[in-house]
Amino acid sequence: MSAVSRVLRIDGQPSAMEQTSRKEYAVRFLFGGIVTAVVAVLGKRFGPVVAGLFFAFPAILPASLTLIAEHEGKRAAGDDARGAAAGSIGLIAFGAAVWVGAPRIPAWSVLAAASTAWLVVSLLVWLALD
Repeated sequence: MSAVSRVLRIDGQPSAMEQTSRKEYAVRFLFGGIVTAVVAVLGKRFGPVVAGLFFAFPAILPASLTLIAEHEGKRAAGDDARGAAAGSIGLIAFGAAVWVGAPRIPAWSVLAAASTAWLVVSLLVWLALD
């Protein structure tokens, strides 16, 4: 399947939620809580700028990737990790656009430009990683 056809095909399976056990939900919740607590400690120690860098870390990504690998295989987990990486790199573009534009142009324009930057960069990175 080509990268473009995978970009255009989005589907969901709500019935798949029934395949996830309570233990797996608990693992995700626990890991997310631990990451949030660590970020809070970093924020107290080093300030909100440093904590913000770490809070951008997807709190449940590692637990989710483990569960996806277990249920759907390593390839599916790799695809999810690739998407998370592309989105994270896109967030750098978003942040840069806000940083540059916020002092100069209205907030709605900054957010529109930053969102567009995120989308374009994320898609380009995702296609390059495929």
